[in-house]
Amino acid sequence: MELLVGIFNTILYRPLLNILILLYQYIPGHDFGLAVIVLTILIKVLFYPLGVKAIKSQKALSTLQPKIKEIQEKYKDNKEQQTREIMGLYKREKINPFSGCLPLLIQLPVLIALYRVFWSGLQAEQMALLYSFVPLPGAIDPTFFGIVNLANPNIVIAFLAGIFQFVQVKMATPKPKEDKKKDSSFAGQMQKQMLYFMPAFMVLILFRLPSAVGLYWLTTTLFTIVQQYVILKPRREISNNNIK
Repeated sequence: MELLVGIFNTILYRPLLNILILLYQYIPGHDFGLAVIVLTILIKVLFYPLGVKAIKSQKALSTLQPKIKEIQEKYKDNKEQQTREIMGLYKREKINPFSGCLPLLIQLPVLIALYRVFWSGLQAEQMALLYSFVPLPGAIDPTFFGIVNLANPNIVIAFLAGIFQFVQVKMATPKPKEDKKKDSSFAGQMQKQMLYFMPAFMVLILFRLPSAVGLYWLTTTLFTIVQQYVILKPRREISNNNIK
């Protein structure tokens, strides 16, 4: 256990702490909130290829819905066979229905490390973990524009994170057609649960954590929304041109 904690601290906690302090030192005005936002963008850029892959996989999954509906109708009296056929379809199309959850799972260790940074990393004794090239910051002001204390929970940031989480999941959810029957597939049900469960879950979690974590998650979600729009926009334009 101690070995795992040591690896976690070396790979995640200490680097994130040092990068955050470095950003805080050099960002004009020494605004802690801006340092958190810049750190978040750096993390998102680092995981950008993974995010692109997940978004494209979600899009590909949505295009399989007509075939999934056919399987559901054909094997509506045999749920076991229905499940086998749907999983076989995923395998033939080389699509992982869980791929949309992968970025979230990867971000969890980062979230845990950031929680530690925001909860105890700003204390004086933690400054001993700074690298030699990172100057000591002295007293750190954990406020955002001098208004929001990011060391404490903030209901506004928590709700904003939940709202934009809903928008992000909604964008990734295929729009139902008028003649489309209720989607009872595993992927369809998972998408519906993610649409409502994830935003509510994030609000409940972030309301209890330092709002710096909420600001990180809010920035992450906004970045993902823009990323989804950029990746999916060309396909929308091509579809519109084909219709014309």
